[in-house]
Amino acid sequence: MKKIIPIISFILSQQLMAQNQSVKLNLRNCIETAIAYNLQVRQTAYQLATDKASLQQAKASRLPSLNGNIGHGINQGRSIDPFTNSYVNSEIAQANYGINSSVTLWNGSAINHSIKQNELNVQASEMSWQQEKDNVTINVILAYLQVLSNKEQLSIAEKQVAITKGQVERLIVLNNSGAIAPATLYDLQGQLGSDQLSLLSIKNSLETAKISLAQLMNQAYSPDMDLEPLETNGNAVLYDAGADEIFKTATQQLAMIKAAEFRQKSAQKSVLTARALLLPTLSLNGGLGTNYSSVASRQLFLGSSDVATAQYVTVNNTKIPVFAPQSNFSSQKISYGDQWKNNFNSSISINLQIPILNRLQGKTRIKQAQITEQRAAFETESIKTQVHRAVDQAYINMQTSLERYKTLEKQVADFTASFKAAEVRFNAGVNTVVEYMLAKNNVDRANANFIAAKYDYILRMKLLDFYQGKALW
Repeated sequence: MKKIIPIISFILSQQLMAQNQSVKLNLRNCIETAIAYNLQVRQTAYQLATDKASLQQAKASRLPSLNGNIGHGINQGRSIDPFTNSYVNSEIAQANYGINSSVTLWNGSAINHSIKQNELNVQASEMSWQQEKDNVTINVILAYLQVLSNKEQLSIAEKQVAITKGQVERLIVLNNSGAIAPATLYDLQGQLGSDQLSLLSIKNSLETAKISLAQLMNQAYSPDMDLEPLETNGNAVLYDAGADEIFKTATQQLAMIKAAEFRQKSAQKSVLTARALLLPTLSLNGGLGTNYSSVASRQLFLGSSDVATAQYVTVNNTKIPVFAPQSNFSSQKISYGDQWKNNFNSSISINLQIPILNRLQGKTRIKQAQITEQRAAFETESIKTQVHRAVDQAYINMQTSLERYKTLEKQVADFTASFKAAEVRFNAGVNTVVEYMLAKNNVDRANANFIAAKYDYILRMKLLDFYQGKALW
């Protein structure tokens, strides 16, 4: 799988690059791609995997331990025979085999508290992972709207250049026939140059916005990138919820707050875990073992015979020796297999370990856990305070953006009507070129400001949707 995943990622990347060049991307495509390839999101996912592994280890603490041991050695000179437990003066080859197991029966619920603590850590990491994805989503939306804004401004700028160019071409004809003063033509040609420079600047801003969006998606920049416009209702309205209501929903939906709350609960469990370590630990232990010695031997009975002793009896003043039966044995080494069976042993025990004095390590650990709990509680409240301020500011920005949107919408309509009238009078030779350019510049600025206000309003609405946990695409 480790070899397949990079290959799949490369294929998807190439498909996306091809898609950028041939098909319009929508907001959902961009967000999903950014989440899939963003480095910070991946790093948070690794932390989540680490916490899940820690949880598995905590659960495994309930299981018994099982360990085997094998020992082989050679002793030379005077040493103790492990078979007879007596001193011998020879080379001894020996071996020991054993298997031991231990299970904790009770330790003040420290294992259970540790498992719960790690479960909360996993939940906090999941929320942190979601928060990183949310951050990427917001950044992508901002970059996406910037591209659309620049694209729309570019379209208007191109139309303005075309209008100015048409007027210049008309004045060239009039100037060649001597119908106007040459200064009128030169002034309008200067205006055309200003419009073309503005167009060039907007083109640069558009490509820069595309680069920023491509970087967020961790994809190669393509000048052919084309984005689908966002669907809007065409009528800017006030958000359908107040700031307090939005904040109340945010405390229940926002991943950032959930992550902080899970960390606080995890810290509370760490205090219980530390306190449990001051209580006795009851464990059940057992083991199996056997051993082998190269000098181990046994005596085989061969039979018995009468052997003269130092004792005698006197019969008729004649000393007659006394004979006694004597058993005859031969020494035979015990085979490896027989020793394995004969020396087999087992053991079982219950152990109660009572902590009495451990150089204040237990109390220090409790104090550190309590400090961590207090810090986690402080961080949770701090995050809620920051979110509350952010929601209030976002709501005010939305209101301001709405008012600016409506004001500029009316201004565009007014300046557009004024420009059309000025254009008619200029074409009729009533207005001067200065009056014409003033009217044109006014409508150009109004259009540019209105486009910026429109996308700023969309962004503010999206931010409030984000705080409420609503879908952003």
